[in-house]
Amino acid sequence: MKKFWTIALLLAGTTAQAQAPAADAAQALAGTAMKLWPDSMLLPGDKFAKWRYDQGVVLKGIEGIWSATGDGQWFRYLQRSMDVFVQADGSIRGYKPDEYNIDHLNNGKVLLTLWQVTGQEKYRKAADLLYKQLATHPRTSEGSFWHKKIYPGQVWLDGLYMGQPFYAQYAKAFGNHKAFDDITRQFVLIEGHARDAKTGLLYHGWDETRQQRWADKTTGLSPNVWGRALGWYGMALVDVLDYYPSGHPGRDSLMRILDRFATAVVRVQDKSGAWYDVPTHPKKPKNYLEASASAMLVYTLAKGVRKGYLHPRFAAAAQKGYAGVVEKFISTDSSQTNLNGTVAVSGLGGNPYRDGSFEYYMSEPVIANDPKGVGAFINMANEVALMNTPRIGAGRTVLLDYWFNNEWKKGPNGTDVRFHYTWEDRANSGFSLLGELFRNSGFRTAALDTAPDASNLAMASVYILVDPDTEKETAHPHFMNDTAATAIAEWVKKGGTLVLLANDAGNCDLAHFNLLAAKFGMRFNEDHLNMVQRDQFEQGEVVVPAGHPVFRTARRLYIKELASIETTAPATGLLSKEGRTVMATAQYGKGRVLALGDPWLYNEYTDGRKLPPGFDNYAAAMDLIRWLAQKSSR
Repeated sequence: MKKFWTIALLLAGTTAQAQAPAADAAQALAGTAMKLWPDSMLLPGDKFAKWRYDQGVVLKGIEGIWSATGDGQWFRYLQRSMDVFVQADGSIRGYKPDEYNIDHLNNGKVLLTLWQVTGQEKYRKAADLLYKQLATHPRTSEGSFWHKKIYPGQVWLDGLYMGQPFYAQYAKAFGNHKAFDDITRQFVLIEGHARDAKTGLLYHGWDETRQQRWADKTTGLSPNVWGRALGWYGMALVDVLDYYPSGHPGRDSLMRILDRFATAVVRVQDKSGAWYDVPTHPKKPKNYLEASASAMLVYTLAKGVRKGYLHPRFAAAAQKGYAGVVEKFISTDSSQTNLNGTVAVSGLGGNPYRDGSFEYYMSEPVIANDPKGVGAFINMANEVALMNTPRIGAGRTVLLDYWFNNEWKKGPNGTDVRFHYTWEDRANSGFSLLGELFRNSGFRTAALDTAPDASNLAMASVYILVDPDTEKETAHPHFMNDTAATAIAEWVKKGGTLVLLANDAGNCDLAHFNLLAAKFGMRFNEDHLNMVQRDQFEQGEVVVPAGHPVFRTARRLYIKELASIETTAPATGLLSKEGRTVMATAQYGKGRVLALGDPWLYNEYTDGRKLPPGFDNYAAAMDLIRWLAQKSSR
């Protein structure tokens, strides 16, 4: 099966929603969530806030908004919400590991994000605590996780979402590639047991013991297909695929499962675009279109298409679904946006007993602003906005240098890991957000960990070199030399776009780096411009004049402690501060070069957590990506 398809023009059509409305809709309902649950999730009937999976659904949507806006208020909400539960020693208030409840793992995805971004050990320890549950969690004889300890032998589709994406994210963070064999096996097993051969849909639950009253005595299956269970399962599939190691055979297995799943759910999509609570009986009395299932299935289709996990033919169903969810379920009043039409809960077994009949599903209350529905809608709207983002970089690769910038540190499992201006680094020092913005715009991101030459540069449209190492940063630094500089210059001459991001004197190997810069009429000076004292951010300000060829929207940049640039033909200054050139560009053959004396667009100064309002670094990153797409001719 092909792993990636071009999305092309299938996003067009009468039901297509523009990017801005979907993004705005996500933020509007997220505002409602923050109002209803300002720092924890206290639901009707609760005496105190509980460690619950619902919150993780909402917070993953909030995390998506943070990535899509660079607005730090969304990250602070994530952190504030988890800090209600996570103690200084990494223990989790209200979490009982001996319950072996797979639902309790869902928030672990947020904990991993908080740890990777902030470096605070309490979040890692809390994630470790949840991961330990997986090591001893009860399983069926074939290896699928039980839903809970009190539900022996039972596997619900819900549990795939609650456990597997966290399992995959943790495994990737700690380099446990073998875990993906187990993750693959669990999806394969549940599809094999729960998939209906006629419809292709999956039943809500499966009881290996066949002892539950709701379980068929031959198959062990529950009596019905439930809409939200399908939604949980679909979201689990597209989320775990984000973490699979390149070349792992399970990736193709899950993509085939996803294709079968998407084909089946689109067949039962209502003409309104939404899905019924029990989607196999759309005309049965009392059945109704349900918000959370519909949003989850749109999320599955939209993300699957955007990431290349699904064929682009599914984009039309995602667009139709999004329009239907907004029309059917969103309302506004004088104070907030609301999501109506979410079934509060539906399960199997327990006390009082839930028999899985159609009548049972129809008996559960349908409410407004249920957190599962709210979270599903925010996630869905984020994905639709991203799916509709113009793919201006489609077919082009941005190559980030890992040869001249080659810094390592001890990772969480004791092995050495790269950090500092890498795509993978989610901390302040990384380019993870910039990489995400490139990919959202259609670019492929890659890294070069060997010396550049004609053959390995040939795949790149854009090549970014950042902060070449000095001897104090790396034991055996790779210095720029004439051989590499000549190869890079020849690549530019043929049409490549080169981005040089240096650093101020003493923090970058400027002497050797200037061998390359000189080929384009540039020289990084051994100086320190825009020195910033403590939190006096205004000292790092660089003002962009109107009509700037690169920064069409950004006007106020924050760039601290950088090297100024001297230029001679063919280079020219592009930005200046106090009479000194801050940024320069050069036309060189068929290609172009852009240079700045600072790494600049790393997470610390783009993700909104540190800079005060008024600086436009996130917008500048988007402006730069648009410029690179326009000027890159390869």
